[in-house]
Amino acid sequence: MTELDDIDRALLRALAEDATQSAGALGRELGLSQPATWRRIRRLTEAGIISGRRLDLDHEKLGFGVTVFLGVKLATKGRVSLEDFERAVTAIPEVQTVEHVLGMYDYRLRVTARDIADFERVLRRRIMTLPGVGDVEANVLLSEERRPGPL
Repeated sequence: MTELDDIDRALLRALAEDATQSAGALGRELGLSQPATWRRIRRLTEAGIISGRRLDLDHEKLGFGVTVFLGVKLATKGRVSLEDFERAVTAIPEVQTVEHVLGMYDYRLRVTARDIADFERVLRRRIMTLPGVGDVEANVLLSEERRPGPL
C-alpha cells in the first residue's frame, strides 16, 4: 500500500470533486507548484490509486428518468457459469453496473430506463431471458445523494 500524506489526500479529494481541474489550478489550491502537483498525480496514477477519470452524466436530462436496482439470484438448475451471465448482462446497454455480491442475491444491477414501461420491456425481454436468471427483486431509486469516499 502506498503511503499518503495530507497533501495527497487533499489532492485526491479535490480530484474526486472535479477531475477536470488542471495541475496548475490544483497546485494553487494546495500551495504547490504545477510541476509538483503533476508529479503527485502521476505517482498516484502509477501506484493505481487513481485508476481513471469519469464523466458523470445526468441520466434524467438525457431522457432516462427511471433507475432501478435489481437483485438477481442465479438459478441452481443448469448451473450457468458466472462468466456467461456477466458477459450477457454487460451487453445490455441499459445495465449501468454489474456487481457480484454476497448475500441473498448473486448480483446487483443498476438499470436505467426512460420510464417504467421501458424498464418493464428491458426486464422482460433482456434480463429475464439471460442464461441462469432465477429470482429477481427490483428497487426503484427515488433519490440519490452522492458522498465522497473515505479519505
